[in-house]
Amino acid sequence: MSEPAKAPEPTKPAEEAKISPAELKKRAKAEKQARRAAQKGDQGDAEAPPAPFTNGVPEEQQAQKQSGPQDSKPKGGQTKSQQQQKQGKPGAQEGKHERRGSQAQPLAMRPKVVQTAPPKEEARKNSKQVELFSHLYTQPRRHDISGATKDVHPAIVALGFQMSSYEICGSSARCVALLVAFKEVIQAYTTPSATSLARNLTSHYLSPQIDFLKSCRPISESMGNAIRWLKKLIAEIDPSTPEQEAKDYLCDEIDRFIRERITVTDQAIASLASGLIKNGSVILTYAKSSIVEKTILQAYANGTRFRVIVVDSRPLFEGKSLATSLMRSGLEVEYLPFSGITHAVKSATLVLLGAHSMLSNGRLQSRVGTAALAMQAHKADIPVIVCCESVKFSGKVALDSIVLNEVAPPEELLPPRVAPSQPPTTDRKDEGDDEESKVKTLHDWQDIAGLQILNLMYDVTPAEYIRMVICEYGNVPPSSVPVVHRLANESM
Repeated sequence: MSEPAKAPEPTKPAEEAKISPAELKKRAKAEKQARRAAQKGDQGDAEAPPAPFTNGVPEEQQAQKQSGPQDSKPKGGQTKSQQQQKQGKPGAQEGKHERRGSQAQPLAMRPKVVQTAPPKEEARKNSKQVELFSHLYTQPRRHDISGATKDVHPAIVALGFQMSSYEICGSSARCVALLVAFKEVIQAYTTPSATSLARNLTSHYLSPQIDFLKSCRPISESMGNAIRWLKKLIAEIDPSTPEQEAKDYLCDEIDRFIRERITVTDQAIASLASGLIKNGSVILTYAKSSIVEKTILQAYANGTRFRVIVVDSRPLFEGKSLATSLMRSGLEVEYLPFSGITHAVKSATLVLLGAHSMLSNGRLQSRVGTAALAMQAHKADIPVIVCCESVKFSGKVALDSIVLNEVAPPEELLPPRVAPSQPPTTDRKDEGDDEESKVKTLHDWQDIAGLQILNLMYDVTPAEYIRMVICEYGNVPPSSVPVVHRLANESM
């Protein structure tokens, strides 16, 4: 008797050959999602997270509605597709894959994560720098020599500390002090072998000195023009010139620059501007400018009798030294705070202002507060005269005080500390009460959230507020500043 014929078992490779690669990819993706759902289900039993929502309905309720009471989960956490694959059912191998999440099982939703502010946003909120002027916060002012290179000359170190502490203040004074210090630096320089003074002095010796000065305080426009002039002069030296002869030549040219571009220029400007002061005039000025001081003293020495009003402001109070100097010379001086500019303008007949820089669009960059004073004088139809040397003329253009400016340490604006009038009590209270009873002052601004202090050094005065600019080339309108700047650079 023959044995019953056995049904041929289907071969696995033949069946898999009937399934396309796309269907295999879908099947693998479905199995992966099933494993993730099983793992999250185990974690949910231990941590019990809030049930995820799909389209505003809890996933469990949506799964029950979709699967119905007859749909039950197979044992062992295996899905229907997995059992069909193990049992070799034709339905599973023909690629008829059920969409998971709608018929068999809903897709697992990621738990909702509370968005927290990134570290940069948090640091920006806690920063004490004003974001609008963040480009001006290059580095804190240097008050010691730590971190400086060994090539920095002692004269440059002393000059940097004097500028950062305002012992040397004013654009012209800083420019003269810079050039005098450079004379010592040049005389102490020794040219290395296999090179020349013209190639090595600027890049390897002067550059560290300039970088150190910039770290103490940003250089002024007059200092920048003087540095560019000196670099050009060094580059023009013949390499065959003996070293000592070249150094003596540079020092003589520095002396000539100081004499012609600053000293004699100030005298010429003072002579021109003093002619505008008449008997009985009331001269209004702001803060302190060395050229304005020379102009007033020159007019007084010529026999003109007039009165001077000095408006001053925190934190430098430069007008105090100007008022003291004029009073010692015998002039009648009235000293007012910045809040009194409206009163000062009522009696003034002429406004004399100094300059930190004259920009190419005719605007004046000077000590912060100058623009407000010029605006008040313009409204009262009082002429505003700016006294400025051409070495302070700039090729830059600015429409506001944001792009080109200098940020001083905010601690300079803090009022002096006042000793407490009552002695501290000896009774001890709860720590919470002590913290609440403490009244924070402006000196605690670092600990007060949302409080930032901005100490700008300069502002920009529009050209329409300025009647005339007096320089060594004569009396020129603000629109002629770029022409004078070009002539001055050609003569250097």
